Amino acid sequence: MADASSIRILCIEDEPEMIELFGLILSRKGYVIEGASGGEQGLHKARTNPPNLILLDLMMPGKDGWEVFQELKADAATHDIPVIVVTAKANNIDKVLGLHIAKVDDYIAKPFSPQELIKSVEKVLDTQRSKGAA
Repeated sequence: MADASSIRILCIEDEPEMIELFGLILSRKGYVIEGASGGEQGLHKARTNPPNLILLDLMMPGKDGWEVFQELKADAATHDIPVIVVTAKANNIDKVLGLHIAKVDDYIAKPFSPQELIKSVEKVLDTQRSKGAA
């Protein structure tokens, strides 16, 4: 099993405070956190240095999270990277769309607890590891 310090997580989010919060919570567990402010920068970073996991906000100016997700999944270089949607857009229809139709790896509603974020990240990374071992 990979050491947490070798696991890179890319946070694609238009609010710097949220990137900082993700960093505070996840770096305590040893993960390496990188921020991208907005969809275009996030896509660029994901393609040039693919992370182990992406935390993706849905509501961003310019290219929104769903557009970013579709582009990630359409690109051979990034289509296997697991994506956790983290959004304030938390009504049930959005969750159903995200988990069952778009097939995101997990969906977290803002506001969230640090434990909820860590649990989701660990669950998705464990699933990814077991896929890789298969």
